[in-house]
Amino acid sequence: MGKSEERRQIQRTALIDAAEAAILRRGLAGLRAREIAARAGCALGAIYNLVADMDELTLLVGSRTLARLDAALAGAGAAGPPGGPEAAAARLVAIAIAYCRFAGENLNLWRALFEHRMTEARPVPAWAIVEHMRLFAHVAAPLRALAPSLDPAELAVLARTLFAAVHGVVLLGVEQKTVAVPQEALERQIGRLVRLFCLGLRRA
Repeated sequence: MGKSEERRQIQRTALIDAAEAAILRRGLAGLRAREIAARAGCALGAIYNLVADMDELTLLVGSRTLARLDAALAGAGAAGPPGGPEAAAARLVAIAIAYCRFAGENLNLWRALFEHRMTEARPVPAWAIVEHMRLFAHVAAPLRALAPSLDPAELAVLARTLFAAVHGVVLLGVEQKTVAVPQEALERQIGRLVRLFCLGLRRA
């Protein structure tokens, strides 16, 4: 890598750092190009020499968040007991609670993963979709132990369904909406939801 490319990579990292700090403080509403450029130490116009546009910059911040979330879910899944349906259910509970905790501890960055919409209805880049889809793999592996007869397509849909159910409860809980589960009971109820899901799946 030449010196100019190395310098560009340093500036690009500084820009992503600045965008991440802005979202962390104020959510996506805090992502303002002029402020980010000033924090990153570059001219406003230089942003678009480092990233294609603000959508790409938001997705790059999201990529960092997803990497940390992926690691948290992987750690929770690996910590569970090996083998058997009960162990698979316990791993799913641990993964769901880890997801809940990550959301609460990284609220604005976590929300940005789901609130961001591409401008002018452009499609989300394939690499960003792949990174989001990796989250479902943490759910699919224990589900496979619970329902080994499911074909891969059915398993993929089931994993996304369970993920969406937990996500909805977490979203209402961390946002403290009127219909939300009280914060102190949130993790307990998420565990109960996942266990009931697993029980129903085994009986089916």
